[in-house]
Amino acid sequence: MGKLGFIGLGVMGTPMAAHLAAAGHEVSGFDLNADARAKLEAAGGRAAADVADAVAGAEVVITMLPDHPQVEQVVLAPGGVLDAVAPGTLLADMSTIRPETSIAVAEAGAAKGIRVLDAPVSGGQAGAEQAALSIMVGGEAADFAVARPLFEVLGKTIVHVGPHGAGQVVKAANQLVVGGIYGLVAEAIVLLEASGVDAGTGLDVLAGGLAGSRILELKRKSMVAREFKPGFRIDLHHKDMGIALAAARQAGVALPLTGLVAQLVAAGRSMGFGSLDHSALLKVVEELSGRSSQEV
Repeated sequence: MGKLGFIGLGVMGTPMAAHLAAAGHEVSGFDLNADARAKLEAAGGRAAADVADAVAGAEVVITMLPDHPQVEQVVLAPGGVLDAVAPGTLLADMSTIRPETSIAVAEAGAAKGIRVLDAPVSGGQAGAEQAALSIMVGGEAADFAVARPLFEVLGKTIVHVGPHGAGQVVKAANQLVVGGIYGLVAEAIVLLEASGVDAGTGLDVLAGGLAGSRILELKRKSMVAREFKPGFRIDLHHKDMGIALAAARQAGVALPLTGLVAQLVAAGRSMGFGSLDHSALLKVVEELSGRSSQEV
């Protein structure tokens, strides 16, 4: 693969762009944050002056942005990606956004001869830094085949899940499951501790049985220790739960547990925990149970 344009050098985008540069690709990246641009240059990429500069001459453009308004501004607005790249360019939007926005971007791209994939990721900051992301991709199979070698630099699980927008639906499903499991693990900790049972020992048992999960494997010790340094912030999970609920309305289905999890996440933001890791749903359950003094 030749020249790559990369837009969005946040906590996820910076290590992702660095991995691509380390793999020998010519990466030109842009972010509004000057420090982020400097980090890309230190990793072997080129800091672009603006979006148009980043994508000029690129064969593939990757966007990794916070939400759909930023994607719409960067990609669809006058002077954005679709105006700046040549027909035949492949755009892989790896942001987590609404499925309908991904479909609109794909339709706008098709009108200009630009191929588009929606390719949101799971794995958080650690997954981005370790090149161990899960990548769920919507779009044409032929375009997925072109992009796959790039995705393999960034992740371990890479699956073409369906047409445009399908990647975002799978990501929404991922986030509702992750949020639900965090909520239940939080409730288990509160129940164990309130009953005089050592939560660490109890969760060790759960992790080895049918209740076992990746979250219990990776997060049970930090949750019991009340260590909530963000790998994925509650603020971002709140956004994602909104996407899941909107997708449910679009599909005409009832997701009652998802609604409850969304309220739990929203409560975390209201309580001032938005900048903490989403495992801090434990703090929300403690507050609801009148056990906030359990924090250490």
